[in-house]
Amino acid sequence: MEQHDYWNHVSKTKQFTTPFQFNEFSHLISMNAAILDVGCGYGRTLDELYRQGYHTLTGIDFSQGMIDRGHSLYPYLDLRLKTGAKIDFPDSSFDAVILFAVLTCIADCEEQETLISEIRRVLKPDGILYVNDFLLNSDERNLSRYQLYAHKYGTYGVFELPEGAVLRHHPEKYIRQLLNDFELITFEHLLFTTMNGHTSNGFYCFGKNKKS
Repeated sequence: MEQHDYWNHVSKTKQFTTPFQFNEFSHLISMNAAILDVGCGYGRTLDELYRQGYHTLTGIDFSQGMIDRGHSLYPYLDLRLKTGAKIDFPDSSFDAVILFAVLTCIADCEEQETLISEIRRVLKPDGILYVNDFLLNSDERNLSRYQLYAHKYGTYGVFELPEGAVLRHHPEKYIRQLLNDFELITFEHLLFTTMNGHTSNGFYCFGKNKKS
């Protein structure tokens, strides 16, 4: 199953559960900031921000099903379909970008690097990137599937779900290298509940865009 097909298929039923660190976010990002949620899903995070008083909000996602669900749930949000590798906004358009559980949906390193490069482009200098995502686990269930799919995908930590999704857990060192062009303000470890109800190692971080 293609990834677009999978996310469209589950768009009406999946509930995303990763927590939003609002106190830290609000200290770094003003209420009048222009905020982009990359991989916004059905708009859960943007709705939380809207209810807290942030109103210059835009979300993009590659799943039409997720965007349609978001329009139905939160008609006041600006949610748009992302159709290619490029983020369809001019340079330095946003004060902050949110990237929630998106890297886990991208198995390929080059695709991840392209996405981060595009995020840097649309962020203003000193703009804030807020990421949370999944780290490698050491339990038997995860170790067995990392090993099973490492040869197929060429990357340890990539695995398939029985229902068709291809996902990825990451070494912390890799994440830090991926975000090397950001000045990390915070990097914290967490335990997340996954969309299928399991527990996984994870992290959240805030980074400042170092471009001049």
